[in-house]
Amino acid sequence: MSGDRTVGSLDDLRWDERGLVPVVVQDADGDGQVLMLAWMNREALEHTLAEGRMVYWSRSRGELWRKGDTSGHAQHWTELRYDCDADTLLAKVRQQGAACHTGERSCFYRSLPGS
Repeated sequence: MSGDRTVGSLDDLRWDERGLVPVVVQDADGDGQVLMLAWMNREALEHTLAEGRMVYWSRSRGELWRKGDTSGHAQHWTELRYDCDADTLLAKVRQQGAACHTGERSCFYRSLPGS
C-alpha cells in the first residue's frame, strides 16, 4: 500500500508538547552513517528549508543554533523526510568535518559493553 508521500504543510507534522520534533541526521554520501540526533521546532525547520543548511533548537540553551556556526562543521541537507507517524524527521546531509562536538565524525562512536 502506498500513501501520500508529501506533507501538505508543516502543520501536518506531529510536534510534541514542547513544540519539538526529533531529527535523525544521516550522511547523504558514503555509507549512510547516522551522524547525530537533534531537535527542531517549527522556526528551526523553516530556517532549515529556507537556508539549505541544518538549523536546530537547543533544548539546553533555549535558542536556535545553526550547525557549524562556531565549529565550521556545517550540514547542508539533501533530503528531509518524516516517518509514518509524522513525529520524527530524517535529514540526509552533506557533513563538513565532524558532526559530534567531541570531534568524532558521528555522535554514535561508543558501544555498550557486551554489544
